[in-house]
Amino acid sequence: MRFGVFYELQLPRPWEEGAEHRLFHEALDQVVLADKLGIDYAWEVEHHFLEEYSHSSAPEVFLAAAAARTTNIRLAHGIRQVIANYNHPARTAETVATLDLISDGRVDFGIGEGATRLELGGFDIPAKRKRAMSLEAAEQIANMMVMEPYPGFDGESFSMPCRNVLPKPMQKPHPPMWMACTNRDTIKVAARNGLGALAFSFIDPEEAKTWSDVYYDIIRSEECVPLGHSVNANLAVVSSFSIHSDRLEAIRRGQEGFEFFGYALQSLVTRDTIPGHSQIWEKFQAERQHDDDELLRLAATGDPSQFAHAPGIGTPEDLTRHLSELQNAGVDQVILMQQAGRNRHEDICEGLELFAKTVLPVLAEGREQREARKAEQLAPFLEAALSRKRTMPSLAQSEIPLVRASVQKARVNQGSAT
Repeated sequence: MRFGVFYELQLPRPWEEGAEHRLFHEALDQVVLADKLGIDYAWEVEHHFLEEYSHSSAPEVFLAAAAARTTNIRLAHGIRQVIANYNHPARTAETVATLDLISDGRVDFGIGEGATRLELGGFDIPAKRKRAMSLEAAEQIANMMVMEPYPGFDGESFSMPCRNVLPKPMQKPHPPMWMACTNRDTIKVAARNGLGALAFSFIDPEEAKTWSDVYYDIIRSEECVPLGHSVNANLAVVSSFSIHSDRLEAIRRGQEGFEFFGYALQSLVTRDTIPGHSQIWEKFQAERQHDDDELLRLAATGDPSQFAHAPGIGTPEDLTRHLSELQNAGVDQVILMQQAGRNRHEDICEGLELFAKTVLPVLAEGREQREARKAEQLAPFLEAALSRKRTMPSLAQSEIPLVRASVQKARVNQGSAT
């Protein structure tokens, strides 16, 4: 099993002077530490206008800074908003390829579409069309990273003329592609398009097994027709994360942040918002079922009926058991959600170090052999899937349009012709 760290860059109100500056630099320090400890991925989201919940609106900048300070950890867009209203597809292709070159081929490229009215409305994106717009753009981004020149496109959500989109990525044909998923239906969409599934939902091992079965059944079937120029057959799920040798201390450090994460997301989807005047943390505290003292008292009883803390929160033994169950369910990667709510930087770093010392060696043992067996077993199915892909035709040199240097010159040439 592989592991990643995950950043929404949450910043509950009230905001102190310099709070955003500290937030970004602490997150970068955590990625550097994760790289040193042997954690495999750093996932960074892209959201816009989502006060308190996510201040990560320019992940390409954050990941570039991380690339300069790390050596091995993969730098993953989880996700990049690919609809043209957010980011023109050519700009996304250029950005992803540039980051791949700077990082020596360490980029993973997750695609997404946005879910809240704040984001969709802010960029004039119709909610009913966002999925189709996202997939259309993502397919063309993959083409732009591969084709020389890119023939041009006239689609439903964007159009552009023939151009050679530069630079090209270091990884060939392009970085592994993923898709954000929140339920079984989107898991199916990811599999049908040959994309890795980023399951941004907190699911138990039983549901994870169902999602894995659904995903890999489609990957092995004729339904799989790759959107990109390769198939990334992988399932990643997100998990809460707080680890300490004392279970109650792990709960004290991480449970509140985990609860806030879910509360804030639901709030942004279901409640009205006044831009610049969010009150998510304040309302969360007012509506929270238990305060910290009561939470710890209930946890200390050991009676799950009184209080069940998140499964990714606990002792090294607790996390080893939880993550082993997900591995046995067919999950390829667990993304640890350590930066949430007001979780403290010092606690996060201490937790990552304890995780790397006690849990990671157990779950990493033998994974290269398992991955090699998986690749061998899936190889004929992936080859068959790629044979079904309808590729965009390349232009013959005689078909590549001439781009005139100026309107004036074009007019002169037209005059000469007559």
